[in-house]
Amino acid sequence: MEPSQRIERALEAAVARAVAEPAPPLLAEAVRHAVFGGGARVRPRLCLTVALACGDECPELADAAAVAIELMHCASLVHDDLPCFDDAATRRGQPSVHVAYGERLAVLAGDALIVHALETLTLQITAAPERAAELLLTVSRATGMPYGITAGQAWESEPEVPVAAYHQAKTGSLFAAATVAGAIAAGDHSQLERWRLVGERLGEAYQVADDLRDAVGAEEELGKPTGQDVTHGLPSAVRELGVKGAKERLDRLVEEAVAAVPDCAGAEQLRAGILKEMERVLPKQLGRSAA
Repeated sequence: MEPSQRIERALEAAVARAVAEPAPPLLAEAVRHAVFGGGARVRPRLCLTVALACGDECPELADAAAVAIELMHCASLVHDDLPCFDDAATRRGQPSVHVAYGERLAVLAGDALIVHALETLTLQITAAPERAAELLLTVSRATGMPYGITAGQAWESEPEVPVAAYHQAKTGSLFAAATVAGAIAAGDHSQLERWRLVGERLGEAYQVADDLRDAVGAEEELGKPTGQDVTHGLPSAVRELGVKGAKERLDRLVEEAVAAVPDCAGAEQLRAGILKEMERVLPKQLGRSAA
């Protein structure tokens, strides 16, 4: 089964547990809206791709890790869109959760997704105690403080923001969790630091690409409002370096991510996939070879 099919099947099963009776019906709808409203599933695909490259010894554990990472990501988007942060009316081409269901249910939906992500991994403890514990620690650290996505979001409230550190926390942390978790789930602990480096560089590259799309992309491409970095005074590679400088940083980060991929059975396929993914997320008028 292809990684995308595995992810959707595993997500459906995980969310079904969360929204089953006696869950409040509107909260259940808000959770489903947050998870199944589109999205490229970049992080869980990366997790499964690494697991497959490392032998995919325990597919159920890899699926659980991929689901936990995607649920954490979805939770972060729900909270990021709230009026107290970006006040975004749309996400993934549809109304954001707080627009569709109100702020209170949006906050609760995000909270529920965070807890359910950890529950998804906890359910694997009896089958694979040591690996499941490692995955819980990996995903928790990538979500909290001092360098997880919570810390990344908090940088937006600081008077001075180091953009690279902001990108590494807000986006790079979950990408690093995805690559490391894929290797852990497959039982390959031999090159975890190399896998972490791949995720960190790829995550930072993805955030720089997002900054470029926000600055020069079209809203229909992005599936959410553009120009948000300027409107809200958010840290941005484009604001720091300009479009050309941000593009150069992106190219350098992608090259470093590709070079860091450890030698393994699926290494070449993964390297090619990284290059293809970065082409996909750039605005149409920018290519990886553009000046």
